[in-house]
Amino acid sequence: MLSAKVKDLLNAQVNAEFYSAYLYLDFSNYYKDEGLDGYANWYYIQAQEERDHAMLFIQYLQQNGEPVVLEAIDKPDMNYGGFIDPLKEGAKHERHVTDLINTIYAAAHEEKDFRTMQFLDWFVKEQAEEEDNADNNVQKFELFGGDAKGLYMLDNELKARVYAAPSLVLD
Repeated sequence: MLSAKVKDLLNAQVNAEFYSAYLYLDFSNYYKDEGLDGYANWYYIQAQEERDHAMLFIQYLQQNGEPVVLEAIDKPDMNYGGFIDPLKEGAKHERHVTDLINTIYAAAHEEKDFRTMQFLDWFVKEQAEEEDNADNNVQKFELFGGDAKGLYMLDNELKARVYAAPSLVLD
């Protein structure tokens, strides 16, 4: 049985993951409108991953006999001044999500909720990867994105990304 605090944080994370999917869809739409199909693809896949993360949190709550509370998802409210803006916002957002996961982990640890800690281990590792990817995208853009040929090559590189469902399977 989950403590009220852990249950509430897990439910809040469901909403946060769905918001992340909305945010990344907004980024994808921006890049698609700007003709950068590779960047659009990269963020479209990110949105799929975030949706799947939300579903994993839902499954975990359900498997622990807890009700899932779906809240309204805020509309992303971004103004893009240039191609690098979504990349920087994405990196910032991933650090925020890491903080949210760490907060749940700390609460589970405080409650000696080892099952939830074990469930979150995958997300801790995943967030390290997410932050690294987001930071790499910013760094590559800063190095090469200011040049039309460099931007073209980066866009083509990101166009090659394919969706892979999360490897965490809940029984």
